[in-house]
This record gives sequence, structure tokens and C-alpha cells, in this order.
Amino acid sequence: MYQLGNIKHFEETTNYQGLKIQKAVKKLPPIRSPYLKKLNRKVSLSVDDYVKGILDGNISILSQAVTLIESSVEEHYKMAQKVIEKCLPYSGNSIRVGITGVPGAGKSTFIDTLGTDIADSGKRLAVLTIDPSSERSKGSILGDKTRMERLSVHKNAFIRPSPSAGSLGGVARKTRESIILCEAAGFNVIFVETVGVGQSETAVHSMVDFFLLIQLAGTGDELQGIKRGIMEMADGIAINKADGNNMEKANIAKNQFKNALHLFPMPHSGWLPKVEICSAVEHTNIDVIWKMITDYVDFSVKNGYFMLKRNIQNKYLMYETVEEYLKNSFYKNPTIEKMIKHYEKSLINKKITPFTAANNLLKEYRKLMTDKKSL
Repeated sequence: MYQLGNIKHFEETTNYQGLKIQKAVKKLPPIRSPYLKKLNRKVSLSVDDYVKGILDGNISILSQAVTLIESSVEEHYKMAQKVIEKCLPYSGNSIRVGITGVPGAGKSTFIDTLGTDIADSGKRLAVLTIDPSSERSKGSILGDKTRMERLSVHKNAFIRPSPSAGSLGGVARKTRESIILCEAAGFNVIFVETVGVGQSETAVHSMVDFFLLIQLAGTGDELQGIKRGIMEMADGIAINKADGNNMEKANIAKNQFKNALHLFPMPHSGWLPKVEICSAVEHTNIDVIWKMITDYVDFSVKNGYFMLKRNIQNKYLMYETVEEYLKNSFYKNPTIEKMIKHYEKSLINKKITPFTAANNLLKEYRKLMTDKKSL
């Protein structure tokens, strides 16, 4: 029934009366679509086009501008800086809220519920999430956005995940710059959600007005589940999933956190952090959490801390940008790149210590910079 070489199946003969099968494809279609070039073609915008679109509240152009900020291409970086400079005078008129919490605390659901309430009230809300990233493509997994079902389709909302791969300092700078563009586009409430692990909390704290910690009850020792450093940064704590059989545990956790906060030094703002319980799923006490945030803003504006904090954040950003620039300048230098590969092999073969290798690299970099100046 089978013939080697040009393989023929009995099922393909005219005598076969059973179920007909499709003949094998001799030539596979190309993997890349011939129409892909046409679909990928983008209209290039000038700096003025970007600025006008952002100020007009054009979400499409705002998204493209944020992509420009996140690009690692030098040309895009320079263009993005020009756009930011022109948008800067129109920024600063928003409430910036950082939201963090342990994985599984329900951050995305909480943002979806509170954010929808804010957007329904007529305010414009931008949500910038520092999203977990693919280790291969370095792109966002987009897990947060898929859980914000109502907010993602709201006319007054804009959700933008930023990949957390690479330098955390770089992610922080790009998020700050994205905040400026969102404010220029007319968004008067900005949420910045952290990954929930690592040092991203510190980075987000340095760019927001109010820092909200979302916690869970009934998971064991609540106070053991979070580091003291994050507790000290928090301006307010929301114990989420306080519903059903978890209500009693949530109230116990609320008292535990209140007692713990009294052990910390009084924050520079003069505001004693508050603890409230809520349920994002059942939409209970969500308005209480928002009132906590607005009360803090009113309190800090009156005593002058609001603007003081923003000025400190701007100085912090300046130093952080300098550090990131020096780091990129060092690692992208062709001579240094070759030297690093050489020293990596020497380290593996135990011919040199890491400290000597680093010192030699820095000496060479300083020499290259000095020679560049003398030209």
C-alpha cells in the first residue's frame, strides 16, 4: 500500500471508500506574512506632532510617546527628551498614587474597582504598571491589564504596562517621564503599581505623592509578611479581601498594623498612616480608601510638605539620571565591551580577581574619556 520515495498512502487512492483525508502539503506557506511590511509601516511624527497630540488628549499619540521613552535607541531617547521638555509646563496637576503589596493581595482588582469609581466621577485616570517581563523578549507579560476588565475599556482611563526587565533605575526614570506626559494629556489622577517584589517599591515611592500598601489577612503572621522598610514608606494600608469569613481576621490584622505603625518614628509629613479594611470584589469601603488618599493630599498641601516632597523627588531624579547615563556610557563603549569579554574569560580561568578586573576597566574608561576631551 505504501511506496518509498514518493510516498503514497492507500487512503489517497481512488479505490479507497473510507473517510477522505486531505493530501499532504508539498510546499509549506511562508512563516512570515507577505503583508507584514505594509501592516508594520508607521507614520513618523515630529516632536511638535507628539506634543500637540498629547496636549489634545490623543491616547494613540500618548501611547506612541511612551513607547518612545521606553526605547533603547539613542535617536528615540533624544526625541523623547524634547517631547518631555515641551510637555513639562503642562504637568504637575495630578494626584500621584503608588500602589504596592505582596503578590496575590489583589492589587490589580483593587485598581480596577477604585479606578472605575474615579473614572465614573469624571476624573481622568492613568495607570502605569511596572509589569513583570519576559526574560527572552524583555516585553511586558500584560497580566495586570487583563485583570482590569472594566477600567481597560473606560473612556476616562489609560492603562500602560512597562516591562521591569533591565535596570530598575531605568524603569523608574521612564515611569516618571511617562507621568509627565500623562499629566500633560489631562490625566488628573495617576496610579503607579509595582511588581510587588524586590526594590521596585523604593523606586515608586520616590515618584508619587501617596504610597498605598495593600495587605491580606488570614495568611499567617501578617506583620511578618512585609518588611519594615516598606511599612515605613506607606502613607496608608488597605487590608483587601475583607469579606465573607475573612472579616474577623481582617479586623484583627487592622489592629495589629495600627499598633505596629505606632512603633515607627513620625513621618516627615506629619501624617500618621491610617489602616482600613476593604473588599475590591464586593466593592466595600473602597470610597473610604479614596478618602484616606484625598485627606492626605489636603493635609500635606496645607502644611507645605506636598511641594517639598516633589522638589526632593526632582533632585533625586537628577542624580539617578546622571548615574544611569554614566552606566550606559560605560557599558556601551566599544573598547570597554571588548575588555569585559576578555576579563570574563580571565575570571573563569582564575587569572585575575573581580576587583582588579573592575579597577582596570574603570582606569581604561577614564583614559578613554580624557583622550576624547583632548581631541
